[in-house]
Amino acid sequence: MDFQQIVNDVLAFLREGFHSVNAVQGLIIALVAALLLPAWKRIWAVALGATLVHLIVDILVPVIANKAAFRLPPHLMEMVYWRHALVLYIGYVIVIAILFFIKGLFLKGGSGHH
Repeated sequence: MDFQQIVNDVLAFLREGFHSVNAVQGLIIALVAALLLPAWKRIWAVALGATLVHLIVDILVPVIANKAAFRLPPHLMEMVYWRHALVLYIGYVIVIAILFFIKGLFLKGGSGHH
């Protein structure tokens, strides 16, 4: 595998993460996370929290909206689920960073230069 292929694979992974968050649910979670983010150095923890909220919402929406039985994700013990969680995490890091940057442009003290 050459360097260009590695770069293409990494960029594809980042795009997949961005697109996973780029829906109503993900954007609302990312917006709240960006508003709560106190400084750039906390982005990793806040993105992890946003990812967990997203995964929990995915489980609870059918329970609340459709009165379905509570169930754990069907692929919880499989690598595909954890890859999805990692893709979401990367997506949240990207989207929260963009929103936090925009917040810093428009709100005093929002840039996180603490």
